[in-house]
Amino acid sequence: MSRVVAALAAGLALAVMTTGCGAAGQPDAPVAAQEATDHAAADLVDPVAFHEDMRSLWTDHVMWTRLYIVSAVADLPDLDATAGRLLQNQDDIGSAMATFYGDEAGAALTELLREHILVAADLVTAAKAGDAAAVSTHSDRWYANADEIAEFLAAANPAWPVETLRHMMRGHLDQTLAEATARLSGDWAADITEYDRIYRHILNMADALADGIVAQFPERFAG
Repeated sequence: MSRVVAALAAGLALAVMTTGCGAAGQPDAPVAAQEATDHAAADLVDPVAFHEDMRSLWTDHVMWTRLYIVSAVADLPDLDATAGRLLQNQDDIGSAMATFYGDEAGAALTELLREHILVAADLVTAAKAGDAAAVSTHSDRWYANADEIAEFLAAANPAWPVETLRHMMRGHLDQTLAEATARLSGDWAADITEYDRIYRHILNMADALADGIVAQFPERFAG
């Protein structure tokens, strides 16, 4: 956990705006204060748009995961390109979080999320090969990584209880595993049903994360 603590210790460096002192060549205090207020207002984020952006990031996460599973199971030629796009999504999520928690924390989250994807790829490969021992090993790694992501996020924001996040992350993994299993077995109806469940679940997760950020940084949002 030292990596997590170190990343979060960096925090978010909030800008401090100062007013003018009325010295020669400087605006007087009321003018400077008004300029600071106008600048701050221009930087405010619309909370509705923020929620939509968070939903977009996380629905991309499950959509590109699904497309990777489809390509991996069918040995499609777009597998590497799809994997690259899926990994880019983890960078995008980390960058979005860095806006509030700093670059170091954003990079640490990206690393955890990329591990989440890479272990999932190992798990799909092992399952496709029928290697039960490797499936067990990668599954353990995958769930341990999910717990680490939950602990990382909970340490960043008191609005995100760690047990709630663990439940969300493990639920996401359970559903993704069910989706991949259905795909591997050719149970197309179950495959589609599981993806629908994943999609609904990730919207709830994205909303919970967005709500927590708005609650923690109310000064960053309009309204």
